[in-house]
Order: sequence, then structure tokens, then C-alpha cells
Amino acid sequence: MSTVLLVHAKGGPPLGHVLSRTAARADVHLLALSALPPAVAGSAGRLCASVTTPDDAGRSDLVALIVSHARLVGADAVITFSEYAVVAVAEACEKLGLPGAGAAAALARDKRLMRSTWQRSGLPQPAFRPVSTEADLRAAVSSLSCPLLLKAAWSAGSTAHQIITSPGEASAAWARSRQVMAESAQLGYAELHVAEADADFVVEEIVSGTAADWFDEPGWGDYLSVEGVVADGVFHPVCLSGRMPTIEPFTERAGITPALLSPDAQDRVVALARRAVDALGLRDCGTHTEIKLGPDGSMWLIETAARFGGAMTVPQIEEVFELDLVGMLVDHLLGRPVTWPEQALTPERARGAAGSLVVLAVDGRGEAWQGRKVWDFPVVASDVPLSPDSELSVVAESSLPDGSVVPVYDPAAGANTMAALCLLSAADPRTVLRDFETLVDALPRVLPAAQSEEVPA
Repeated sequence: MSTVLLVHAKGGPPLGHVLSRTAARADVHLLALSALPPAVAGSAGRLCASVTTPDDAGRSDLVALIVSHARLVGADAVITFSEYAVVAVAEACEKLGLPGAGAAAALARDKRLMRSTWQRSGLPQPAFRPVSTEADLRAAVSSLSCPLLLKAAWSAGSTAHQIITSPGEASAAWARSRQVMAESAQLGYAELHVAEADADFVVEEIVSGTAADWFDEPGWGDYLSVEGVVADGVFHPVCLSGRMPTIEPFTERAGITPALLSPDAQDRVVALARRAVDALGLRDCGTHTEIKLGPDGSMWLIETAARFGGAMTVPQIEEVFELDLVGMLVDHLLGRPVTWPEQALTPERARGAAGSLVVLAVDGRGEAWQGRKVWDFPVVASDVPLSPDSELSVVAESSLPDGSVVPVYDPAAGANTMAALCLLSAADPRTVLRDFETLVDALPRVLPAAQSEEVPA
């Protein structure tokens, strides 16, 4: 049987899903750069041929660590599904002579390089400037048109995002973003390979999106993502995932598969995603391309990642389109034949719909809950009136234990302040969207109030 070295770090699809699909294709050796979620630790021991957690000294040269461990276990393929380990794994694969994202992986990780590459290719995106110091930011703010969005070049999950509405806000935004990046690193949400990555930022103009010109009904967000894969340098779009509107500044609340677009609109979105991925020059990896939707068919690229979408995007695709993307990519990396979709799958091809909701302490208008609440999924499952055939579950490895106090939402910290991740299966995308709206409105009402002694000082 073939051997795969799976490099685990924070983020990406749930580790339990990834492990089971990989183990069905090969002997798996797990290199854990982040602590295993308690909900997965037991199954990891059963599914993996070995589980290795390197000490701090071993992490000083991450590429060398991955290369040496791959050689030790005789890996036929090395793979990661974490944003924070993508570059290191790509470089290790290059040294090992194994298929991977390729030398261009950093272009799909560093937002400064990504935007510069797209700019040279003439692709539509917001005006931007790379910044690495507060002085850089002040100069950039004076040359761009407010409002602006400051974001870390190597971040994920909308962390360290700051909206700048006037030049006078630049210094405070810089200080807050740097602080959030330091806090995120302590939580394990930080680039693992590039030194001083927490000092790299990009600031860009905020473009005005609209969902009304793209969707036939209200409630959808003004952006979406194209899920796909690059195999032997050829981009294969798989499907589109829609969104609920973000929470200020741009924190994602929910993703829904499939996105309910017309065939013509989907074709135009996929065509832009293809141009974006092709410009980056990726070789063998999953892709996740986010696109902002504007009026009269206009679009802007947000970003492309050299890995599959995070949260429950991959399990959602498996549920509604019966495609095991993890297993298919593992097969491809091992040199086995894989039949990728000839074109992006449409809602008509879906078997129902599925969506994942990030539980944050904000209501449907994006306003903070009144009073602290305790996360209690059994209460949510029993007391929130969803559609008759909808099924709601909680992703244990991505959620706080029942009884935990829900964190106060911090706009700068984004998804770092989430309490839980819920998965909902329903008959169609409209039902998922409406049930999520019901769920968001009901949470502050049905969740138990936190006792004063439970609230951290």
C-alpha cells in the first residue's frame, strides 16, 4: 500500500474528515504541527501508522523537518490541508521530487505577491498597496481612496482585518492589527514557515459589492467561492459555494453549497477563477478562490488559496455532489488516475444542499448580543425551529465544549472569537439560507445566560 505523510496544522477541513479519507487510500503518517483536537485524538491513533509531534527545536527548519520525516516513513506523497503549512509542504515536495503545489505556492499565500501577480495579468481586483511598517501604511492611505481594508498578508479567517475610513485612523489600525496577529500566533493561527510573516500586510480599497444582480432572492452575501483543484498544472473547477453576508469588518458567517446562481452567471464566475488560478502557476493542489460580486456583472478577485476551502466546505461538497475531494487529491498525488469534473457542477446536479455556520456572538444585523451566553448545542437542536427535513449537527473538533461561555465577538480577531461550527443539510440552498437566518436570530434567545462567575475577567 502507498504511504502518505499528512502534515497537520490549524485551519482547513476538519482533521477527522481528512484522516478518514486519506487512510482509505494509503498508510498515513501524521506530522502534527498543532495539537490534535480532542475529538479526533483517539481516531488518529487508530487511522494512522504513526503520529509524530515535533518539539520546538525540530520546527526551526520546517521544510527540513518535513523532508526528513517523509524520507523516514518512505512517503510516496506529502500533503497538507492547512493554510499555515501550504508553503512549507510545497517546498518540501520540491526537494523530495514529489508532486505538490509547486514553487508558486507562496503566490497563493502571500496576499502582496498574489495581488501583484494578478495586477501584472490585468485581472480585476481592488487597488492595493503592500505595507510592512506604520509609515508604509500612512503613505498608502494617502495614495488610495478611503474606506480601506488593512489585512495581514499571511492571515486566514478574516483575522487582523481593520477598516480605515480616514487617514487619521491609520496608526490605530496598524497597532490593533499587529496586536491581533501576535494573539493569533499564540493560538496557533499563524504562518509556520515564513519568518516575520506577522509584519507583512496589504491595504486595499473597499469595493462596493451587490448580491441583488446575481441572486433572485435576498439574504445572500455579495461574494462567493469557486472550489477546485489543479492537477498537472491544469485547473479543474468543481463547484461554487455561496455565502451569507459577512459581519463587520469582513468576518465570514456561513458558506452554502451549492451557490444558487444562473448557469450564465456561474460560467462567468468560473472563467474569472480560472484566470486567477492560471496566473499563479500552481501545479498539484486544491484551490479555493473568493470573488466579490458587483453591479452589472462586475467582479473583483479577493484571493486564491493553494488548498481546499476550510470549515466544512469539503464535507459539504462530498454530501451534495458525492465527490470525495480529499481522496481524489490523494489518489492524484500518488499517481493514480482520477476523473475530475469536466466543468463546475451546477445546483441542478446537487443532491440537496449543505452549509456550515460559524457561531459568533452577533445577531442577524451584526450587532453584539445583549449579555453573555453559554454554548449548549442540545438546547439549540431542540429549541430552534428549522425546516421539517433539515438536519443540524455540530462539528465537535471545531467547537467549544457544551457549557463554555461564548466569546465576545471581536471585529479585529474575526473567526478567532467563534464559539462553534454547525453543519446543516437541507433540501436546497434556499432552505439552508433561511434556516441559518432562523438559527442566527434564535441563538441569543435560546442559549442559556452565563452566570457572572462563569464570565472571565
